[in-house]
Amino acid sequence: MDFTGKVALITGGGNGIGRAVASGFASRGAKVVVVDRDQAAGEATVGILRQQGSDAHFVPADVTKSADVQNYVKATLDKYGAIDCFHNNAGIEGNVAPTWQYDEDLFDRVMAVNVRGVFLGMRHVLPVMIKQGRGSVVNTASVAGLVASPGMSAYVASKHAVIGLTKTAAGEVGRAGVRVNAVCPGPIDTRMIHALESLLNPDDPASVGKGYQNNIPIGRYGTAEEIANVVLFLSSDLAGNITGAQYVADGGRTATGGAVTNNMIR
Repeated sequence: MDFTGKVALITGGGNGIGRAVASGFASRGAKVVVVDRDQAAGEATVGILRQQGSDAHFVPADVTKSADVQNYVKATLDKYGAIDCFHNNAGIEGNVAPTWQYDEDLFDRVMAVNVRGVFLGMRHVLPVMIKQGRGSVVNTASVAGLVASPGMSAYVASKHAVIGLTKTAAGEVGRAGVRVNAVCPGPIDTRMIHALESLLNPDDPASVGKGYQNNIPIGRYGTAEEIANVVLFLSSDLAGNITGAQYVADGGRTATGGAVTNNMIR
């Protein structure tokens, strides 16, 4: 997976999976543009990449605003002249509450970031890739885009939508030499899963984490780097025949329906 001479654009690159993906691209030779609403976090990621000798640039943006999205696309083209790989990753988790009690404004916010943000990213990046005659988009969905997660109606709905957007776009741009795929992480050891633990049990979030991990066949959360490896593969020439796919990386959780199947191993 050599990205020498290629340009990688990552939204939500200030931390977690986005930062790991940015680091993965940079370590394999890509020029990297990091986009994040959190300027301090985005600049921190770029600082790390530059300290490692990589060519990296930060652009602040709110992915729900078309003007901001157009700006990060223009900034990337002005700086590097192309967009070869686009990790459309920015997302938020929302709250945990029954559907009939879910806050309406928060529901709209989750849908705005997770769905509108992904749509706008493709809306403005795909024309660039079509003109180039090449490019790879990887949208960050979730296993919540495949199965239910009670109490997270907004997040689940948004991630189902991301998979739908991914499949639709893939069918539209394949003949142009552009591929569009989605990665579906399970619980990953990042800020988001620990925030959910605290929402579910503010008095003892660690017990929630233990319960989650007990229901994962590999017995632990995934890491941001493990998800980054999937994104890098899907972005690489090794995945030239893969488009419109959703790649699950969840330690076997959805494969077993959340039931641990390897507990006979002592």
